[in-house]
Amino acid sequence: MAERKVKIGLSLGADICWPICYENLLNDLRLDINHGGERLTFSSERVTIEPFNLQQDVSYDVVIDRLTHWYSTSREWIKKGILLDDLYVYNNPWSLQSNEKHTSYAAMMRLGLPVPETWMLPPKAYEDSDDLQETLRKYARMFSLEDIGSQLGYPFFMKPYHGGGWKGVSKIDDLADFQRAYDESGTEVMNLQSAVLPHDWFVRCVGLGPQMRKVNYDPSAALHDRYRMDIDFLDAEDNSVLEDMTATINSFFGWDFNSCEALRRDGIWHPIDFANACPDSQVTSLHYHFPWLLKANLRWSIFCAATRRPMHRNLDWAPYFEIADKDISPREKLSRYAGIAHERFETERFREFCQTHLSHLDELAYEFFASDTVRDAIHQKVSSLFPAHEIEEFTELFWQRIQDWRAAEGAKGDPDGF
Repeated sequence: MAERKVKIGLSLGADICWPICYENLLNDLRLDINHGGERLTFSSERVTIEPFNLQQDVSYDVVIDRLTHWYSTSREWIKKGILLDDLYVYNNPWSLQSNEKHTSYAAMMRLGLPVPETWMLPPKAYEDSDDLQETLRKYARMFSLEDIGSQLGYPFFMKPYHGGGWKGVSKIDDLADFQRAYDESGTEVMNLQSAVLPHDWFVRCVGLGPQMRKVNYDPSAALHDRYRMDIDFLDAEDNSVLEDMTATINSFFGWDFNSCEALRRDGIWHPIDFANACPDSQVTSLHYHFPWLLKANLRWSIFCAATRRPMHRNLDWAPYFEIADKDISPREKLSRYAGIAHERFETERFREFCQTHLSHLDELAYEFFASDTVRDAIHQKVSSLFPAHEIEEFTELFWQRIQDWRAAEGAKGDPDGF
């Protein structure tokens, strides 16, 4: 039997806590897998930033990318790796680079998802260029913020058409708010989006491959409290809708790892922010949900590497549009979109792989998240963000929340494979 040493690359920025946990858990798994006529062993390595020859071989089977959404050198190295070396990366770098919030809104409207009414606004100011004044003189039209506000209706949210982390987001309650926020927006191109108010749930559904985690989300809370610790807080149909919606969005854009924010009003889930294809992975925000992320990340990366999962370099949207044009109910359309997603994510093959080769991950994770290694990783991350007098307090807070996860979920494991 042929032997293959599988290597998973971690392309990192300021990440501290999750790579430590990922590396240690991968080592603890001691994987020695017989799959597809090969004997597989696994290791991981942190990807460095350095000059590279475009024809230089890539030594990784899979790269978990946390950097290329903003760092060009790594993005271009990853693109070269996909094109020349058949590297598998999550997420698709071309899609991540080109499909920002605005595109995601337009695409999901095309599929019939109940995205709130959304406008795009030309910027308040411009970076000067040779052709700018001539272009604006000929083609730019004066517009009235008062008229736009009246048509859209207050309140609404104003936010950059790209980016994330709630940067530049403003709640607009009246014309004075609108004028002030627009004046302060500078050269940013902004979306205006009708507020979904009142709503009874704000949920962030994190998808990693076909694995989903629904989190009760409170954006008004401090960062360390935004992810609430509720579990089983939604009924079966609400869970299904959110999972189908997230799977649809992620598979449509070629994103292995993304989160979808949605608000429920009058029983209908409205997706409001779902171009987050580099979701927060830090213990300081995820806390209770942090172990789930590590397990999900390990399972998906190991599966992709072991099965030589091919990278889909091009996005194929036609099957979704065919469903969108059918005379069927919105819920039936969403179910069919999700069916495409599960085919693309190979959900049942993945589940079988996890049950066969990764069944010991649950027990290892339960023990690992009670270890000094985890506590030290928390301490390192907290030390990088919090003032000195708060480091021990918040280290203990996040540690205890992970112990709450161990008691509530970790001890049970995931009997269905994931």
